[in-house]
Amino acid sequence: MGRLQPWVGGGEVWRGKRETQDLKTPDRRLEAGMRGVQGRPVRRFSAIAEMKELTGPVHLALGVFDGVHLGHQAVMGQALAACARDGGSCGVLTFDPYPIRVLFPEKAPRRLLASLDHKAEILATMGVDFLLALPFDRERAGEEAEDFIREIVASGVKTIAVGDDWRFGKGRQGDVALLSRLSGELGFRLEALPPVMMDGDRISSTRIRQAIQDGNLEAAERMLGRPYTVEGKVVEGRKLGRTIGFPTANVERGEEQFPPDGVWAVRAREGGQCFDGVANLGLRPTVDGEARTLEVHLFDYEGDLYERILEVEFVKHLRGERKFESLEALKEQIGRDAAEAMYLLRGLDHEDR
Repeated sequence: MGRLQPWVGGGEVWRGKRETQDLKTPDRRLEAGMRGVQGRPVRRFSAIAEMKELTGPVHLALGVFDGVHLGHQAVMGQALAACARDGGSCGVLTFDPYPIRVLFPEKAPRRLLASLDHKAEILATMGVDFLLALPFDRERAGEEAEDFIREIVASGVKTIAVGDDWRFGKGRQGDVALLSRLSGELGFRLEALPPVMMDGDRISSTRIRQAIQDGNLEAAERMLGRPYTVEGKVVEGRKLGRTIGFPTANVERGEEQFPPDGVWAVRAREGGQCFDGVANLGLRPTVDGEARTLEVHLFDYEGDLYERILEVEFVKHLRGERKFESLEALKEQIGRDAAEAMYLLRGLDHEDR
């Protein structure tokens, strides 16, 4: 068998001139995450046939959608608009794991902008009804593009929304031209959108990951249309923070992209409540840390966060990580960091009001 080509992809094929959408200012109606409205949970499917459980027409956005940035939101917005107009259900079809991680792991990004669970939460704030995450493996990679679309449409899909450079199916043979032909034959509406541009360049997950890695969270927020956040389960740590008066939540690091190490003013959300805080991201050299960790101290919080999911927004980088001569010196510096973070965050909260 010859080497498999990526089954889905985008941005590498359509080289001709075409209109683009230039969003210098994000559409605030599509804001999600820390400043968004927490919506009802989306239904979760893992097989195409499960869409037959839905009543009425199904309007579907197709893609990988890592991060659900403004370009992705524009595609999803077409499915949402069709649902508002014609009734039924609006959903997003994606793949788990990210196809390039199966086919070409050496070329795959090491970090994602949103885990599958985090993605589902973002979609809920947009009003999406369901998330269909198809398991991706070599067998799926060998499926013919036309067979894939026929199976989708047979499950009640009446609208398919994609980016106009999206490629899918065996050998990446599926494209907008194929979708256009099948839409006439099978009777579904096709919405194919050009890329969304910002400051003259295409918004992409790669571009956003690089901005976060560089610490340029303002640029990342503009391209995402919301503040960038990471999610993780709170796990037990060494509990040193509580011995010096600053108890911390140790957030388990998943696969999401982190900004540079150091001390950050943060906002954190758990269970629909939002808290200001200060966090350390890094190796904790003063206490001989060996693994990169995220420790978050929340202001005005009392309770047990173990095993709960904490969503963290990195608002402002306060300083780099450094080693202190003693725990007492570390305690004094954390006190200064907390005061600075509190002043900054509560000033921002006042501006938002």
